[in-house]
Amino acid sequence: MKRQSIGIAVVVLVMAGPASSAQDHSGQYPAADIAAGARVYSANCASCHGATGVGVGGIDLRRGRLPRAATDEALAALVAAGIPGTGMPSFRLTPDEMRGLVAFVRSGPGADANAPPVRLGNAARGRTIFEAQCLGCHRVGTTGSWAGPDLTDIGAARTPAAIHRSLVDPTGGMRPINRPVRAVTADGTIITGRRLNEDTYTVQLVTADGRLVSLVKRELRDWSVSRISPMPSYKDELSADALADLLGYLVSLTDGAL
Repeated sequence: MKRQSIGIAVVVLVMAGPASSAQDHSGQYPAADIAAGARVYSANCASCHGATGVGVGGIDLRRGRLPRAATDEALAALVAAGIPGTGMPSFRLTPDEMRGLVAFVRSGPGADANAPPVRLGNAARGRTIFEAQCLGCHRVGTTGSWAGPDLTDIGAARTPAAIHRSLVDPTGGMRPINRPVRAVTADGTIITGRRLNEDTYTVQLVTADGRLVSLVKRELRDWSVSRISPMPSYKDELSADALADLLGYLVSLTDGAL
């Protein structure tokens, strides 16, 4: 019953109530709290929502959209008090357990509990940085390049911690599907691009100018997939404040607006 109750609680948080403005919380959570929250979540929530928060159809806890709990305090209060008439009873957690659960949910189920906390800065300043340094490889909406992944809804698709890792450790944060491909055709033509899909017989990629290319592996003279990201690390390239601002802008990208 306890596991079911907390699962229902999170579903209600996501689905009920009027939409809220941007969540009012710092975006910074100690690794120890996230790790403790992961244990609370595993014991009480994972049986319904899954290890990464996507076990209930239509609900993705990684996105952090909880309309009835826009602040950390509201989330904790709602879990503690329950919602009369909804099947969600009050749920008793110690202060440490509650703090950990909030940290884990806000950081995104499936995130690395040992990752350092991240700071979200000013999104408007971050947009200026993005337009100056990132549009040459990435795109948002109809603006930018196809060389790197489309970031139109990156704030909805990935957690702040995951986006931060991609900025400071591009190779470590690169998803396998986005790895660079280099292919040499039978006539010696070299084709490079970002992998979109691959099966036993073919590989599909998108070139830097946006062309979609499908190649039959057995017809290629040579081909390879790199595990090293071509993206530079911004760990030392940007100041801590500038990096926080850029992250703040990327996290805000959930609807395609540049």
